[in-house]
This record gives sequence, structure tokens and C-alpha cells, in this order.
Amino acid sequence: MKNLQGQLLISSSRLFDPNFRHTVILVGQHTTDGALGVVLNRPLDASVAQAVPALIDLVPEGEALFEGGPVQPSSPILVADMSHPALADIPVFDRIGFLTGEIRDDQKRGIVRARVFAGYSGWDAGQLEAEMAQDSWVLDPAQIEDVFTEDPDGLWQTVLKRMGPDFQMMSRVPFDPRMN
Repeated sequence: MKNLQGQLLISSSRLFDPNFRHTVILVGQHTTDGALGVVLNRPLDASVAQAVPALIDLVPEGEALFEGGPVQPSSPILVADMSHPALADIPVFDRIGFLTGEIRDDQKRGIVRARVFAGYSGWDAGQLEAEMAQDSWVLDPAQIEDVFTEDPDGLWQTVLKRMGPDFQMMSRVPFDPRMN
């Protein structure tokens, strides 16, 4: 399988795992050892100021903390639009990269905008490939607007709709299939 770094994983209507139902995940890293990414469309009820006050200077005032995934939810991941992408700990695509751990001063100066995620989504070697073979995910190249969407709750539908007519019906599948 090709490297999925910089791609969006959009959960298909066949994926019922509550951790990933109706999610859009930005794949930050994909190797033969596995993959990791963050869920872009799960804002939490907590603000960055409440949950991770050390990072409040890096995001707009009142910015929500996002649920990045079920792995290490107490560890923040900063996804940033960088003036110099090489400053990112994990360059992802274009100017977007992941910052993990302690953020250096040169990295802080290079941040154009950022979003904070609690935890991440991770897959062991071969796990994501197996899920892809089961049609659990559809792929679309990530766009900077996806990462910083002002409508995270509508991102799943928005991405599917822009993918064309073949995905229009899927974009209307309710979160709870019993509501169909």
C-alpha cells in the first residue's frame, strides 16, 4: 500500500467503532511499523486554556481542545501550519506538521496557526491496511482548510460531498444507523 501520510481517512458508513464513527483523520505518519494521525472533527467541551494552559499562547483565545484519538488522551499533540515546515517534529503535508513534546522557541515563532489535540489515533503494522481492505475508510488528500475547519462537526459530510457523486449518499448516513 502507498504511504498515506498527508491523506485524510474518512470513516465509511461500514465503520461502527464509536471511536471512529463519522470521523475524519489526518494521517501524520505511515510506515511499515504502523500509522498515526489525529481526528479532525471531534471538538471537546474543554478549551485549550482549561486543559493545556501551557499552550494557550499558540492558539486563538477560547479555542476548543480536540479529541485526537483514543491513544494517550492525556498527551497533547499540536497540529500547526508552519511558516517553515521543516520546524515540525513530524512534517505531514504542505505547511502542516505535528509538534510533540516540548515546543522550542524557534518552533513557536514558526507557527502561523495551530490546533491542540488530546491524544492520537494509532495503528500497529498492517492494521490500517487491513481496515482499508475491509472498506472501513475512504481516502482523500488533506487540505489545509480541513485541518482548521470552522465547522468540525460538519467536516465528515463536507469532505464526502466534495469527493463527488459516488460519496453523496454516504454523506447522508446518520451517525446512528437505527435513525435511517
